[in-house]
Amino acid sequence: MARPLSEAKREAILVSATKLVAALGTAAPTAKIAQGADIAEGTLFKYFATKDDLLNEIYLTLKADLARTLNEGFPALTDLRERGWHIWSRWIDWGAKYPDKRKAMRQLGVSERITPASRQAGMAAFLEVSETLERAIAAGPLQGQPLAFVGALFESLTEATVEFVARDPEHGERYKQAGFHMLWSGLSK
Repeated sequence: MARPLSEAKREAILVSATKLVAALGTAAPTAKIAQGADIAEGTLFKYFATKDDLLNEIYLTLKADLARTLNEGFPALTDLRERGWHIWSRWIDWGAKYPDKRKAMRQLGVSERITPASRQAGMAAFLEVSETLERAIAAGPLQGQPLAFVGALFESLTEATVEFVARDPEHGERYKQAGFHMLWSGLSK
């Protein structure tokens, strides 16, 4: 009878893989991932049949983590700008607090190893974000532009803002406010 898999080992694999993907991209060797999780490489494959399965699981885990952060306390009954600020502020704070997660998500987001099903599942958790962006787009100068394009602009601006917050935390709030001003000016009339 096979031993049940340990949730602690699975989590250690995901943490190690996230750090290494952040540093090395999807080429991060499974041997190093296993070493970082303090397990044998063969044990890694008891938890994830293939490296692609592991990468897709990291992607989904990171998306879910960010979505939980953005959705927590979401001000659904407020005006569009306040909802936009909530999303923006929490995204910037998450990115600054978890640089490895942010970098790994960025690496995985452009990887061909992430399946369409994983991408779709990852986006499903961002319903409030998508709806807020869609409503802002419909009312502003980007009207008629695809949500994917506006989402990419949003992610680029958050990435630049997080980089400045991380480099100069003393002025982090100023960067966060300025980035949001630029975002919202581009979205609203």
